[in-house]
Formats: sequence, C-alpha cells, structure tokens
Amino acid sequence: MTPAPDHTPPSPPPSLTDLERRAAARGARPAYGHDALIACDRLVHVFTTDGVEVQALQGLDLLVAEGELLALVGASGSGKSTLMNILAGLDVPTAGAARVAGRDLLTMDARTRLDYRRDVVGFVWQQTTRNLLPYLTALQNITLPMQLRGGRRRAERTEKAEELLSVLSLAHCRDRRPHQLSGGEAQRTAIAVALANTPSVLLADEPTGELDSHTAEQVFAAFRTANEELGTTIVIVTHDQKVADEVRRTVAIRDGRTSSEVLRRTEIDATTGRESVVSREYATLDRAGRLQLPADYTAPLGMRDRVLLQREPDHIGVWPDAPPAAPADAADTPEYPSPQSPTAHPGR
Repeated sequence: MTPAPDHTPPSPPPSLTDLERRAAARGARPAYGHDALIACDRLVHVFTTDGVEVQALQGLDLLVAEGELLALVGASGSGKSTLMNILAGLDVPTAGAARVAGRDLLTMDARTRLDYRRDVVGFVWQQTTRNLLPYLTALQNITLPMQLRGGRRRAERTEKAEELLSVLSLAHCRDRRPHQLSGGEAQRTAIAVALANTPSVLLADEPTGELDSHTAEQVFAAFRTANEELGTTIVIVTHDQKVADEVRRTVAIRDGRTSSEVLRRTEIDATTGRESVVSREYATLDRAGRLQLPADYTAPLGMRDRVLLQREPDHIGVWPDAPPAAPADAADTPEYPSPQSPTAHPGR
C-alpha cells in the first residue's frame, strides 16, 4: 500500500543566529573579526590605469574595535588611501571580505551603499574646500547631512548642529561661511559635518596635511574629543608623526598589506607615581601566515629572497640564508644554524 503523501510544510531555513548557536555548541571557532567594528579579511583591490592592472591591496587584514582611535601610516602607493576609500563606500573591493558595523561592503547595491555613506560612516578630506559648501554657513553645512537623511525636524537639526559646534569649540563660527574660517576652524567644522548623522565610524584622510603644527594639534584635539566624549570610532590616515604618536594604536601599511603595529599604553611608576606612555612595535602576522620584516632589521644582516627559520619552545628564530661577513674579531661572530642541520641551535 502506497503511503499517503506528507503534506507537512518544510521547515524554514535556520537563521544566522541559529547557525551561530549550533556552531558554538560544536565548539567551532567564531568567524574572523566577529566582534570587531571594522573587519578586513584578505582584502584585495585591483584597478587599471593606462591599460595596466595595479594591485593596490594584496590580501590585507585589519581589525578595528569599537571605540578605537587608530592611525594608518605608510608611504605613497602603499594602499592606505585605497583602503580608506573602500571603508568609506567609495570603492568596491575586488576580493576578500570587508565589514563595517555589520555591513558587507562587497555585496551592497547602489542604494544600500548610499545609505551606508549617510548613516554609518563620516568622512573628512585633506582639502578643506572638499569638506564644506562655500555658500553655506558652518551651521547650515552641519545641518545639511541631517536634512538629506530625513527624519528630523528643523529645530532638532539646528539643536544637534549647535551641540556639535559647542563640543568642538566652534560656537563662535556658527554663522560664518568657509572663507571666513581659518584652516583649523574649517577642518573642525568638517569634523562636525561628518559627525552630524552620528556615524559608527569617522574616517579622515590626511586631515592635518595642509595645516601648521599648532593648528594640526587643535584639529587632532577635535578628533580626540569626538572619540572620548561621543564614543565615535575614528580611523585617520596621516603622514604627521605627531598625530601618529598621539593615538594608542598605529598600523603601518606596506605593499598593500598591514606590515607592523605600534601599541601604546600608560604605565604608572610604583615608586614616584608618575605616568608615562610606553610604546612597543610589533610585526603583523596576517591570516595567511605572512610576516613583513622591516628593512632596518633585515638589511644589516644581508637578508634577501629567503631566510632560515628555527623553531624554539617559546619563539621562532629568523636567520640569514648565509651568515653575514665575519667581523674583524672572529670571537664576535655568532653561530648560525646550518640549512642542512635544522636542529642546530645558535650559540648563546
């Protein structure tokens, strides 16, 4: 006898939350960057110029936690501005993965990308003329993004703009137009414009590049205020070493990948009670296991093309493929492990 057909409706597909819960129950590792506000995983970006393909990002990894104030540094052509354009929603990655505040930057359509630029990220350009409309006052420039977004009455927009002007010490610039502002006032007003819609992330590309050192300090103080008082996560591309030295974390980009990080922390001397900032530089190990060694470490040892690795219980030794030329005093010559004898240990 043929059984009656089963008319039970199919179960709905499991939700992402259900999948994550099941993965956690199985002891699976969480996804890379699952708790980061910004997560770039093996990010690649290729563009064409004069018929030649250029790979600006070559598998870049980067995690930024919510509430961080981060500086990105690197030589021209290193890929840092390309990365900023991708995070701002101005460019689309070629491959890899990039998420900002839960938004997937590879799959957004044009409408979603526009909403992302209005709601999720704020952007400050180096050139002050790109940040402000010349025929509007400072107050009007700040209220314009809120007006384009919609959802607030005029009085609410004005109140929000005046609050930002006050927080950034710009109340006296309320009714001035850009040509009536100093360079520092214009950039601080640009920061207020970028903060108008309360973005999750504020991005700034060389915001102090056209300013003198004193004015640059004032502009950076405005970024710090936005970070500490408003809780905004901020990523700044800069060549200004003073700016880079003022943040807790500086990430260097070289040849389209993150190459090193400088982390700074405050320590208190147990004897004197004095506070001091301690900095430490780390090489970045990316998801593919690649490590970029700084030239000032490798060049004196003649490291080129390949190196010899020696695994120890608590560290990894990195050695030249061939020992450098012996110094005048042979007693000062260290012993190097032989490639034919991988268990050899350097002299201690």
